[in-house]
Parts: sequence; structure tokens; C-alpha cells
Amino acid sequence: MLSNTFTVLNPTGLHVRPIKTIVQAASEFPCKITVLANGKKANGKSSLSMLTLGIKMNDEVTLETDGEREEEAMQAIGALLVQIHE
Repeated sequence: MLSNTFTVLNPTGLHVRPIKTIVQAASEFPCKITVLANGKKANGKSSLSMLTLGIKMNDEVTLETDGEREEEAMQAIGALLVQIHE
């Protein structure tokens, strides 16, 4: 299992559109993807679960990947977490 912490840079936090992008990317990996923020845990492959985290700009998010292709998943999803969306 890999774990890394990222700071969300998107001025509007993670709302529906960026979460949809993250979930689509996460669904392409066979490993388990978990996102932790604000004292809550969510399945990184579920939009509804991710929305419950209420992630805002400058929030620290811990990403955990576990299983096949976990390193690739960490890099891809981590890059999306810090990306600035319009």
C-alpha cells in the first residue's frame, strides 16, 4: 500500500466536475483507491463518496492506493488532486 498527502490547489475545491475527472481516472486502475480528508474517508472510485468529503482549496488530502498498478494510480490521481480546474 502506498500513501501520500496532497494539497488541493483548485480555487473552488473539489466539486462535481473535478471529482468526476478523478473518479473516471481512478476507475481505470484495478487497485483500491481511498481518499482521506477532513477526518473522513471515501472510495476514490465513487463520486458520491468523494463529494461527502467537502474538500476545499488548500485542504490536505491523503491518497492511499493498494494493489495492482498502485504506483501508477498514485501518480495519476495525485496529479489530478493538485491540478487547477476551471
